Amino acid sequence: MFSQQPPPTFPPVPQQQFPPVPQQQQAFPSMPQQQQQAFPPVPQQHQAFPPMPQQQSVPQQQQTFPSVPQHQQQAFPPMPQQPPNFPPVQQQQQAFQPVPQQQQQAFPPIPQQQAVPQQQQAFPPMPQQDAFPQMPQQPPNFPPVSQQQQAFPPMPQQQQQGFPPMSQQPQAFPSMPQQPQAFSQGSAFPPGQPPQPQRQRLDPDMMPSLVQVAEDDQSTRSGLFPTGFPQAESPPLVSTEIIAQDQGNANPKFMRSTLYAVPQSQDMVKATQLPLSLAICPFAKLHQSEYPPPVIDLGEIGPVRCQRCKAYMCPFMEFIDGGRKFRCPFCRASTPVEDGYFAHLDHTGRRTDIQHRPELYLGSYEFVATKQYCKNGTPPKQPAYIFMLDVSYNAVRTGLVELFCRNIKDMLRELPKENFRSGASSMRIGLATYDQTVHFYNLSQPGRAEMLVVSDIAEVFVPFVDGFLVEFEQAENALTVCLREIVNNFAHTRITETALGPTIQAGLDALRSADRAGKLFIFHTSLPVLDGAPGQLKNREERKLLGTDKEKTMLTPSIDFYAKLGEECVKWGCAVDLFLFPNAFVDVANIAPAVTTTGGIIYKYQYFDAERDGERFLADLRHDISREVAFDVMMRLRTSTGIRPTGFFGSFYMQNTTDVEIAALDADKAVQIEIKYDDKLDEKEAAYFQLAVLFTSCGGQRRLRVHNLSLPISSDYAQLYRLIDEDCLATHLFKQAEQTLREKAPKEIRDELTLRCAQMLAAYREKCSEQAPLGQLILPECAKLLPLHVNCIERHDALNGGAELTVDDRAWMMSLVPSLTVLAAAHLLYPRIYPLTALGTPQQQQQQQLADDCHNQQQTGQANGGGMPSGARTSTLYSLLEDELAAMGITDDGGAGGTDAQQQLVVEVPAQVRASFEYFQPQEAYLIENGLVAFVFVGREVPSEWLSNVFGVNSVTHLDTETHELPKRPNAQSVALRRLWHWANLGRERRLKLFIVKEGDALEAWMKKFLVEDRYAQTSNSYVDFLCTVHREIRSILS
Repeated sequence: MFSQQPPPTFPPVPQQQFPPVPQQQQAFPSMPQQQQQAFPPVPQQHQAFPPMPQQQSVPQQQQTFPSVPQHQQQAFPPMPQQPPNFPPVQQQQQAFQPVPQQQQQAFPPIPQQQAVPQQQQAFPPMPQQDAFPQMPQQPPNFPPVSQQQQAFPPMPQQQQQGFPPMSQQPQAFPSMPQQPQAFSQGSAFPPGQPPQPQRQRLDPDMMPSLVQVAEDDQSTRSGLFPTGFPQAESPPLVSTEIIAQDQGNANPKFMRSTLYAVPQSQDMVKATQLPLSLAICPFAKLHQSEYPPPVIDLGEIGPVRCQRCKAYMCPFMEFIDGGRKFRCPFCRASTPVEDGYFAHLDHTGRRTDIQHRPELYLGSYEFVATKQYCKNGTPPKQPAYIFMLDVSYNAVRTGLVELFCRNIKDMLRELPKENFRSGASSMRIGLATYDQTVHFYNLSQPGRAEMLVVSDIAEVFVPFVDGFLVEFEQAENALTVCLREIVNNFAHTRITETALGPTIQAGLDALRSADRAGKLFIFHTSLPVLDGAPGQLKNREERKLLGTDKEKTMLTPSIDFYAKLGEECVKWGCAVDLFLFPNAFVDVANIAPAVTTTGGIIYKYQYFDAERDGERFLADLRHDISREVAFDVMMRLRTSTGIRPTGFFGSFYMQNTTDVEIAALDADKAVQIEIKYDDKLDEKEAAYFQLAVLFTSCGGQRRLRVHNLSLPISSDYAQLYRLIDEDCLATHLFKQAEQTLREKAPKEIRDELTLRCAQMLAAYREKCSEQAPLGQLILPECAKLLPLHVNCIERHDALNGGAELTVDDRAWMMSLVPSLTVLAAAHLLYPRIYPLTALGTPQQQQQQQLADDCHNQQQTGQANGGGMPSGARTSTLYSLLEDELAAMGITDDGGAGGTDAQQQLVVEVPAQVRASFEYFQPQEAYLIENGLVAFVFVGREVPSEWLSNVFGVNSVTHLDTETHELPKRPNAQSVALRRLWHWANLGRERRLKLFIVKEGDALEAWMKKFLVEDRYAQTSNSYVDFLCTVHREIRSILS
């Protein structure tokens, strides 16, 4: 029936039931109502944020924060002269006494008659939320209910890592005045009292931590994840490792929503400023334990569709009239069932053949397309890869030509092929070189190298078709000869000018003449300035304009040649991947549209040197050649009546308002689609989304991949905020901001992002926690990291890069953002940081074993609240398969950790560190990476033993910071570090560029730019500063 066996069915997973929390569960004994004391005690009036010293009060709208010299320790809030007593005491220590159960507390305190609604996050964090432990009987990863929210600090045995331990008299905040006294408006300090010269700054540990949130989510929600049916379950964080079980809704790796409760109307979206948007990666790489979408062949019948809206058969279709018709959930129309697809219904209304029809019980699947889905009604041919190598003086001098010719043949053995087919790939390959002319090579004659030169670059053409695109196995001998001749023929060239535009045109013409889809791999080194060549460019670099209102002139194309060329490529299914090796300005902003419009990618190797950067380039090229790709792609998203897709973000081309066209699409590319409203939705119904992707496979088969998603509709604002997918939301805001860069100034975009973040949180405050005092910052549980994400977006080089970047670097960064997956965007915005010196040591292994034992006991319910807390898990053990390393071009020399035929290499991954220099220790070394670059930062007091084992030196001063790779040394610490490095590169679209940085080195300033919780420049706020800015905006909106 279909070419691949369907995955085994799984029993439906019942809705998780959570045991009620006992009403008497309290962290502190209660006291009579008339003696209730807040924490810390406050007057009954509303208290502004932040709390002020004794006998002082700031008017609600006049509060300012005076600047303090940088060398002084800032206080936040201002401290009284005498050390605060916290909690405050009068004549003797006052103990906390019982509080009535229904009375909730907040910090800063709330008057006794007010209550904080469920799901809100106070500032600093509240118990039962980010950093505080959950109640013993509360199920993991479930938002706290109102009865459980307490403002008291956790008990000593409940404290988790990430917050300072609470003593009997914590000093984090000053005591509050019993008799506040107002002073004149417009003054930052009360009359007669000068500013305090010594201020205690706000403790970053009290802010929501992305590292802690990710660790908690990984510990509670990793593993098997049922996608849910009939409505999709809200997935874990994108960083959490899951094995999705398809129950009728698509794997979140394929399709992810910003909101897992769809707002009932556009008014709700406008009020909250929360976008309804889908992050779509149709060919996402799956876990080895997850089933790929099955391929269904219905023969001449073809895919079954709704006769009105053309939606494809899915688990949400309802069969009626004894199975003779089905009702479409998207348009509510009924469609007759063809005789060849008919089946009777059982007593529950389900088809009796449902177990043999994956499209009736899975959220993702593929149909084999019929001739009606093929161009001109003929099945497609096998796709082709064409390699076009720059052989000008710059390419030869840097070693690029020799490096490429020496390695490309081995890489071609890894051409992609169908998953269920064995043997060699059926794809075709072609080879060309270029400088001022374009040279084509005939690979059809074994043992001979035949080169044909096209010198008419104004109207370039392919001199022959037969023999240019051939199968690799047939061309291997001829290719060997051609590569050798290329190195010899151009070894002494003095030609410096190149014709890039005609080269892309020639590759397009070759695929068009052969009637094949495919991809061009272009290796280019310099600005295309050849006179008379189509696409000729001029040097227009003006770095001083970056970061100003005039930067648009540098970051937008000055000619439309490459944009039109990209559109022409998409029309014929020709993708372009561009490998740049510049030593000077090459005008990425002008060239990029020829690449991004086709769904391609730009790799950039500034000041390339084959000896230094060759391994990184070869790893990128190997990954690009071997990964599975869909060609000649057309994508359409269908939705329920009342909503429709309107905003599209990604690397693609659109001829109309509905169809997304991409010449080639792989697992590392994603599209973001925003949904708008045409009408108010029915809360009793569900919102349905179906993505249909028509494509040509690597084997030349036309197919249709379908992903389905069903979400509940809600008019409840609390539920809306409770089901936010923060990773997907941050990705949407990032891509949307990048798209507006060509229209608005950077500062305007940053201000709009800050305002929108404040509006989202102000709406939550207004709709879900209106009783909270204005001076308190309230963060929703599922969006408590929103300010951190928005600050990271605002300070990223793609949006905020100034004159410290080159114009090409800025344009290159902007070209990467639209096609980012949610996971890649998360790493790019908030780098991962790992401590290194404990790797491979016996003490670390013993501590890891103890932590693993405690963790296993907690997972199986054997732990009874004791043992090592989750925060003490200093590292996690992962396994790398040898073939995964081989696919990256890596051979591990440290010994394997398993005994299977394919051995597993144990990788020790330390617990992450927050991206702030405050958490760095001088005796520690750190690996910092964001998906593009990586640093090994070595503190000035790192033990000499570690330096000797890893780098072969005894002192930090002797470190070689010019190298870009880790030395291979035969000891446990060196092996552990290199395996961690391989693990960090695994699954990435590009190999990380490594820098060795020692404390006090010149590169330290650049490295600190990646510590996104710290202030870096005038336009880059610290995390704490941005929270204060957002809080002021919220107060302004609400007042």
